[in-house]
Amino acid sequence: MAYDADLADRVRELLAPERNVEEKRMFGGLAFLINGNMSVCVTSKGGLMVRVPPDETEKLLTRAHVEPMIMSGRETRGWLRVGIDGLRTRRQLAPWVARGAEYAKALAPK
Repeated sequence: MAYDADLADRVRELLAPERNVEEKRMFGGLAFLINGNMSVCVTSKGGLMVRVPPDETEKLLTRAHVEPMIMSGRETRGWLRVGIDGLRTRRQLAPWVARGAEYAKALAPK
């Protein structure tokens, strides 16, 4: 299954004001990197993978439509999967994209 091109366009629009944004095909989806650090990824499984501060992972998992990111059978702190039902409107999507972008910008450039 390919990633959701409409969702990718919506993310692209939200990230348009940011500097040093690069798009890369990764994990079967489309990742958006800022200064070389992944911020969000439109996944082939539907929805969005969002990079967050690891110490906020547990708190954010209590939100609707949010699941832990599982990679190689293990939960990955600092990464969340937000289901498409939690991203239908700009009001729902924008905070997740902003959260991923802010965290990526806080990391050392690659």
